[in-house]
Amino acid sequence: MTLQAISSAATIALASTMVVLLAIKFWHLVAQPFAASRNFPNSIMVETAQRFRDQLERLKGEQALYLTLTLMFFVTFGIAILLRPQDTYGKLPQWQNLLVLSIVVVGAAYGVYRFVKVIIQRRYVAYIRDANIAVGHSLQRLTTDQIRVFHEVACAAGVIDNVVVGLQGVYAVSVVAVKPGKDNRVRLRGEKLTFAPGKVSHSITNAGHKAKQLMKVLQQQTGHKVRVRSVIAVPGWDIESQTSEDYLVVNERNLAMMRGWKNDKDYLMNEDVEAINRYLTERNTVSSNP
Repeated sequence: MTLQAISSAATIALASTMVVLLAIKFWHLVAQPFAASRNFPNSIMVETAQRFRDQLERLKGEQALYLTLTLMFFVTFGIAILLRPQDTYGKLPQWQNLLVLSIVVVGAAYGVYRFVKVIIQRRYVAYIRDANIAVGHSLQRLTTDQIRVFHEVACAAGVIDNVVVGLQGVYAVSVVAVKPGKDNRVRLRGEKLTFAPGKVSHSITNAGHKAKQLMKVLQQQTGHKVRVRSVIAVPGWDIESQTSEDYLVVNERNLAMMRGWKNDKDYLMNEDVEAINRYLTERNTVSSNP
């Protein structure tokens, strides 16, 4: 097998792969406006951690695309070698053969890089999805006739993972997904979570901003101030200490503790709860109720 034969076969395989890639991308672009929509409203169909489920599906499709293109390249390359493409295209200067091989090597390196990156992203997103599902299932145990849980609530500052609404008040529950190690202790100081042994920290300032934004919106809906307490859920971790009065840190096992974090100013009237529930439902959020 000569350099000329490898170069010719690689040229054919690379060109075929690129044509198929462009065709797939074009088809996705054309078919996107005609994609099937959900048969029922988002308030019914969207589940806990839906945005992470959707992201995981996209990464899964991207990984499958890279695998398909890689398989196609090698199959086409093997067939081209058997057909002796150097006899068809004639002899090319050696520098052209080396140029083609260089392009193939660079393309292969980029493909491997993207493939590995997608695998790492899938694992990361999968853990975030599982952490959100664990918290969502724990919150469902709190639902009663007077308590509802809404998931994926959008506000000006971003998306709040979960919002709990009841006569005892409103709670914005944000999930912080960090894989625990042997020492699974976490502590809160001010607005920073520090995970044992202290090498990883996470700011929860954005969670506070989301709660304040939601508070402004609910105030417009009820006509008076509604306090929204910010709860930080860290699945898989044990809470060592917390010194902030603005946040409550819990895990998936002791989420019920947040029901005791209230004062007289947090209580809502029945009409307030109904107005808030109606508003969140009309915004196509996801709700869990008995």
